[in-house]
Formats: sequence, C-alpha cells, structure tokens
Amino acid sequence: MDWTWFHKWGSPKWFYELSGKWLPWLVGAMVLCLTVGIVWALLFVPQDYQQGLTNRIFYVHVPVASISLAFFPLMAIAGTVFLVWRMKLADVVVKVAAPLGAWFTALALASGSIWGVDTWGTWWIWDGRLTSLLLQFFLLLGVVSLRTALEDSEGAARACALLSIVGCINVVVIKYSVDWWNTLHQPSTDFSIAADQANGPEIWVPLVFMILAVYLFFAISLILSTRNEILQREKRSQWVMELVKRS
Repeated sequence: MDWTWFHKWGSPKWFYELSGKWLPWLVGAMVLCLTVGIVWALLFVPQDYQQGLTNRIFYVHVPVASISLAFFPLMAIAGTVFLVWRMKLADVVVKVAAPLGAWFTALALASGSIWGVDTWGTWWIWDGRLTSLLLQFFLLLGVVSLRTALEDSEGAARACALLSIVGCINVVVIKYSVDWWNTLHQPSTDFSIAADQANGPEIWVPLVFMILAVYLFFAISLILSTRNEILQREKRSQWVMELVKRS
C-alpha cells in the first residue's frame, strides 16, 4: 500500500500550501450556511407554544454543543499519530485545538444556561450532561496549561497527547449521560427521518444549516491557528523565509 498521501500530511510546508487553497471556499460556504440558517431561524421558525422566542437559542446551543464534542476525538487522533509516527503537524493540531475547544465548550455552557434559565428556572444544575461538559472545559484548559507548564517541548507534546486520549472517555460520558441518569436535560437531539418528519422542515432545515456553519467555522479557525503555529515553528526554515520575502 502506498502511504505517500499519509506522510504528506506530516509536512508542514505541504499543509500550509494546500490549506491556503481551501480557505476561500470554506469561508464562502460558511457565510452562505450562516446567512441561511440565521435568517430562517429568526424570521421563519414558528414560536414555541411554551418557550416563545427563547427557543431561537436552540439554533446556537445545539450546533456549538455538537462541535464541542468533536475536539477531544480530534485531539486524540492527532495525539496518537504524534506518539506513533512523531509527526510534527499532529502535535500542532493538538496544541491549537485545545484552546479552540475550550472556547466552544464555554459557549455551549453559556448558551445552555441562557436557555435553561427560561426552561428550568435556573442558570445551573449539577446535571450529568452539564457537569461532564464542565469537566471537559477544565480538561481542555488542562491541556493548554500543561503545554505551557512543561519546559521540555517534547515531553509537553507527549503529555498533551496522552491527556487528549484520556479526555475521549469523558466525551462518551457527555453523550450518554442523559440516558444513564435521571436528568432535567432533554435527550440528545434526534436527527432521524422520523423526528424530521414530526418536527417539519421549518424546524430542522435551519438547524442543519447552522450546524454546517459552525463546523465550517471550526474548520477555518483550526486551519488558521495551525498555519500560524506552523509559521512560528518553521520560521527559520528556508521555505518560510522565501514566503516572507514574497509577501
């Protein structure tokens, strides 16, 4: 089997050049999805008979909560690649994904609290879903802190990779917490055909657009952060010096 394609991903120069070609398309797709999703959610989604206009935050909370669960699996995969194949780019992904994941998780917690104060009558409860998501926030901050606390860059990279792999266990807890324990938190959002037919397209179509927009924003943020970190690490390499001269 030809593994050339795999080893190309380990080349910072190759990734930097390729990702620069992706960015305009990703930004265009994100703006389109975000515009359609926001306009549809604000103007055409009917008011909930119990929550009124408060149910609009559903179109923010569900997408950001969904993407927040993707960070530790992504970091675990990148961390495993770094530990096994020593690919520098994989370590870069672990480093830049952790603070991004913390921001998205914080936004999921904040939007959930705003929604919850109207639905449950309180900003916070020590619910299984909320508590495990809060734990994820602190684990992500732990990865960030571990990176800065250890002077040995190689040791810090290995430690962060291992913590990222361990953090995946908590993602499983977050996902199934509403099934394992009695909780005020509603069940996970159902994207099945039956659920879509029951809710109607005016409910789930804008949600799909908002989820796509948030995932595209995540991809853009990750690529930009990765490109910036690559330039920092490779600033003495020939290709970066040539890039600076051309700019």
